[in-house]
Amino acid sequence: MFTPPPSRWSVPFDGSFDVRGHPTAPAADPPAKKELRRQLGEVIKEIDDLQYRLFVEDSRSLLLIFQALDAAGKDSTIRAVFRGVNPAGLQVTAFAEPSSLDLDHDFLWRTNRVLPQRGRLGVFNRSYYEEVLVVRVHPELLKPQRLPAIENIDDLWEGRLTSIRDHEAHLARNGTTVLKFWLNVSRKEQAKRLRARVEGSEKQWKFSMSDVRDRQHWDAYLDAYQSALNATSRPWAPWFAIPADNKPYMRLVVAGIIAETLRAMDPQLPQVEPIGPEERRRILDLLDQ
Repeated sequence: MFTPPPSRWSVPFDGSFDVRGHPTAPAADPPAKKELRRQLGEVIKEIDDLQYRLFVEDSRSLLLIFQALDAAGKDSTIRAVFRGVNPAGLQVTAFAEPSSLDLDHDFLWRTNRVLPQRGRLGVFNRSYYEEVLVVRVHPELLKPQRLPAIENIDDLWEGRLTSIRDHEAHLARNGTTVLKFWLNVSRKEQAKRLRARVEGSEKQWKFSMSDVRDRQHWDAYLDAYQSALNATSRPWAPWFAIPADNKPYMRLVVAGIIAETLRAMDPQLPQVEPIGPEERRRILDLLDQ
């Protein structure tokens, strides 16, 4: 199986990751916003070129999963990083509350339906990880799922994490590389961004009282993330914990990891027999008719 290259932001594979000890902001002063955006533009050009090669090669795919607490910047990061990528080779899916049809199936069903085709980049804005994050913090959400009798709730979470590990290993064995990004925003920065949504007319549509209520469960969410990241960060499907308090910096880090992974995948254009001089003349003559 292909193994994506490591990053300073990689979540270790040995279960030792500490969410509360991981930075939410760059360790040193990053470049100014203008410079970060300039650098992002250069990386996007490289992603676009590599994505074109992946599309033409048509044998592998790359799945990018974004998970975060509210207001961490998932939507804006996806928009910023992929704005220069050919949409013909890009599949973006955002997952909200499961529909009645989703609830009639197992928790991996709705994401399986929209996995990226060969040659594509697939982007999941939230994913099957909601079932071991939000649902773990709010277990009352299990009731509409009509599961068989649950004797031990801890066994349920462990079973789902095992299913996710198996699922991602299956994808890797069949040519889909999986990169997972946890955008790690601080409680203080989240409050600042939610306040901006309330006070500004342009972003009020994004505000929900559930975002405020969920802040009461901050520690429970961090515990759920720690469990999920440690259980499912593997060499063939790594997690990256990205500081999210500085959005331009976060976007550049995410784009850099994607570009480095595509470089390592090294997608190849198909080899074709060169057109000889006589055949070229014949074709050009036909085009002139």
